[in-house]
Amino acid sequence: MLSLIQKLAVILCCVLIASCQSFPNRMPGQAARIHPFRLLPGEDLREGIQRYTDAHQIEAGYIMTCVGSLTDWHLRFANQPEGTSGSGHFEIVSLVGTVSTHGSHLHLSVADSTGAMIGGHLLEGNRIYTTAEIVIGESPDHRFLREDDGSTGYRELSIKPR
Repeated sequence: MLSLIQKLAVILCCVLIASCQSFPNRMPGQAARIHPFRLLPGEDLREGIQRYTDAHQIEAGYIMTCVGSLTDWHLRFANQPEGTSGSGHFEIVSLVGTVSTHGSHLHLSVADSTGAMIGGHLLEGNRIYTTAEIVIGESPDHRFLREDDGSTGYRELSIKPR
């Protein structure tokens, strides 16, 4: 008789196998690549991510996780034409988005020493305080491009097969 944990493990394995089979264009051995790296004090968060993306020729990447701290933040809030900035000491609470040698789109949330949070579109000018530990996932099956979108006025994500 299987224990509850053993039953759950079997169910989880079945779910994982089924999810792998749902990607018919995936060839054996073509797994997502994982790119862990660290930015150092004084580096610019956005520039550092783009520099790494370009150096490793990542065409279809996504932020898996990021932890660290900033002394300066520079964000563009929703529906605002210009960025807003602040200085002090801030924890990186969340960083999400897509990265590509063809252009990246990132959103950042930070918290101050009281836990008050602020977030928006990541611009240049976000200076690392102690560290930024970043992990990027990369799809081998796609290319993320940025193309003009007549409905928004911005260069939006265009996903192409590789």
